[in-house]
Amino acid sequence: MISDRFPRLRVAHLPTPLEPLDRLSALLGGPRIWIKRDDCTGLATGGNKVRKLEFLLADALRAKADVVITTGAVQSNHVRQTAAFCAKLGLELVALLEDRGACDPTFKRSGNLFLDRLFAAQTRIVPAGTDMRALSAATAEALRAAGRQPYVIPTGGSNAIGALGYVEAAAELLDQAAAMDLTIDEIVHPTGSAGTQAGLLVGLAARRQPVPVLGVSVGKPRQELEAIVLAIAQETAAYALPEVTVDPQAVRVDSDYVGEGYGQPTTAMVEAVKLVARCEGLLLDPVYTGKAMAGLIARIRAGRHAASRNIVFWHTGGSAGLFAYPAALGLTAEAEETGATALGIA
Repeated sequence: MISDRFPRLRVAHLPTPLEPLDRLSALLGGPRIWIKRDDCTGLATGGNKVRKLEFLLADALRAKADVVITTGAVQSNHVRQTAAFCAKLGLELVALLEDRGACDPTFKRSGNLFLDRLFAAQTRIVPAGTDMRALSAATAEALRAAGRQPYVIPTGGSNAIGALGYVEAAAELLDQAAAMDLTIDEIVHPTGSAGTQAGLLVGLAARRQPVPVLGVSVGKPRQELEAIVLAIAQETAAYALPEVTVDPQAVRVDSDYVGEGYGQPTTAMVEAVKLVARCEGLLLDPVYTGKAMAGLIARIRAGRHAASRNIVFWHTGGSAGLFAYPAALGLTAEAEETGATALGIA
């Protein structure tokens, strides 16, 4: 196993559940949808980043770091989980947050950003379009000059070390499916910084299980993101499993559901979030899983998945972000009053 050869801090609640979404599947009238519950990883409301951080922060401790630097958008799920993990380890976190545009009055004082500050992260919001890699490097240099030992984690924890978490996760899913006698016909998940998809591809290739993986982009165009996924997958294989070859044809991204851009709400995302909440009692998030589920729903409605298939939707977490988008979801106090009136409630 990967974890036998690389340092790892075991914090996540694993294995995460693999469950059927039978009411949603029946409503859509297509394949049977299963959900891999990485919203249940147990750190700071859960999410996929803790799998990556188990390897990344173990490497930070190996390097004797006393402060961590990472980057993301204002409502970054990755930063929230990094802040919680650093608090648990007694490490300081400097979080550099790119302001990609607020769509709600509560955007910069709630959701993930509120939790970042609760975990005592030092947050710095910078304008959209800032070169975040350069800013991270400059921040690290300034800290070194002050006698500190910084460790830089890229956006989303997406590099060869972080992707190891999803190499392991692929094996976890395959073992669960085998125990259930379940044939997985496709994995669908949101993809942004690309490390989750890259790790899954390496993990599946390592087990010689060519299960198709579709990443639904939450920001970047298809060709750009496919190139990033492939690069990280190849780096991860070279780093940890040099005998594994990732087929470029296995890298598949659908960027048709991004809307106006990263973090910008879409009508389809709002429908998907509400549908899953009201059919299955599960929370998706507005930025990642909501858009990925919107993509899966659209593909099913278009007849692109046979009813006999089993589709695993990989839930990457992020429900804390819902609280930064109440107006976009039509769930403000005024909307609640309207709904109560419609039901005849005084």
